[in-house]
This record gives sequence, C-alpha cells and structure tokens, in this order.
Amino acid sequence: MAIYLVEHFYSIQGEGRYTGTPSLFFRFGGCNMRCEGFGCIEKSSDGVEVLGCDTVYAVNKEHFSHNWVLIESEKDLLNILNLYELPDAVDVVLTGGEPLLYANDEIFIRFLDALVENGHQITFETNGSLDVDFEKYHVFRECIFALSVKLSNSGESYKKRVRGDAINNIAINSKESFFKFSIDADSIDMGLEDEVDDITSHAPNIKVFCMPLGGDKTEVEKNTLPLIEFCKTKGYNFSDRLHIRIWDANKGV
Repeated sequence: MAIYLVEHFYSIQGEGRYTGTPSLFFRFGGCNMRCEGFGCIEKSSDGVEVLGCDTVYAVNKEHFSHNWVLIESEKDLLNILNLYELPDAVDVVLTGGEPLLYANDEIFIRFLDALVENGHQITFETNGSLDVDFEKYHVFRECIFALSVKLSNSGESYKKRVRGDAINNIAINSKESFFKFSIDADSIDMGLEDEVDDITSHAPNIKVFCMPLGGDKTEVEKNTLPLIEFCKTKGYNFSDRLHIRIWDANKGV
C-alpha cells in the first residue's frame, strides 16, 4: 500500500491525555471508515461537498487528491522535522485518516524506528479497529495509542468499528494507551453509557477521555456542558478540543 501524507504542522496537542503538549503532527491519508454520521461537510476544490468526519479531506482521496503527497522513503517524512524550529525530541503525533493502515509498511516502520532512536515520544491517534503486530515490529511497544473507537453516532456498523481483539492487543502491548471518545449531547440520552461500557470492557484498566463532538467552536461548545455532566456521573476524564476552542475550524494549527 502506498503511503500518503496529507499535511504536517507543529502545534499543541488539543485532545486527550497530553492536551497542551507541543507536538509535531503528521496527518496520513486514507481510512477504513467514513463516519458520515458525524455530519461534517467539506467542499473540495472541484466544488463537491463531501460528507464525513472533521478531517474528511484525509479520508476521501477522490475529491481531495491534491492534498495527498506520495511518500517514497522514510526520509521524505524525517526531513519534515527540519522544516520547523523544534525542541529536542519533540512529541510526534501520527493521525489521519487512520495511520495504522500503514502499520505493516517497511517505510513506515523505518520512520518509527528513527523517531524512537532519536528520543521522540510517538502517539498514534487511531480508531482502534486495525490490529498491530507487536511481535514482528517491536517499535510499536514504544508508542502511545489514543484509541478513538467510534460510537454509533459515527454511522458505522458495530462489527466494523468495534474490534475487541485489536483493542485488547494494543492495550496490553503498547507503552501506553487510553480511550478517547467523540460525543455529542444527543447521544448521551440514547444508550451512550452502555456503548462506552461495552467498548471499554475490552481494556478495562486504561483511562477513558470523552471529548465534545464538533468540527467548529460552536458545535464543540454546544456539546460541552452535557458531556461534562456525563463524565462526572461516570468518573471519566473530560477532554476539551483545545485546538478548535482556540482556532475554530482552521486546519493545520
């Protein structure tokens, strides 16, 4: 499978356990889900409105191919670090799309090996539905996994979005992992508690972070207060979406 990079940017982590941490982001193209239930619409350069998640441009290659850059060597990725003034061993976040689509690619593995060798902390932002070969590729044992397992509000089928074996494998073998759910106010009153309980049962000993669903500041704010009350009831960690709160719907910040 060819590796595609959609964008890279140096910012702060806006979600989950490491919120506020300066991080270099690599957004890879491609995903095994569409998540049209999130209702985010992005207009492509050819004028087509594409429905999906808030990073649909990293999912839909048909209409956003001008953003997708083919990676032919790990050096194509490693050289990106030289484009920024970075602190030593800055945190690196691999997101998408779904970055684990490339988990068995030799170029991708060499990229991870080089990052670890140079002291970088690596976090994968993944939907948790793709398995990782920790035995073959030991570098994944040095990585952190933010498991953004999709809920029914994504519009994806349960069978596709919840892979208990993959979730458990990542939780047991990774350096660190945690759940990170995107939740809207309406879902809280529609069986959300049972959904989250079912998913977290596959890795009951890792922390749960819940963040308000939304591709812009207005939507995030609308979902925030009901979600805080849900977290208080369940004992989960509330995670803001700090980058959206600060920069609204702007990308690459």
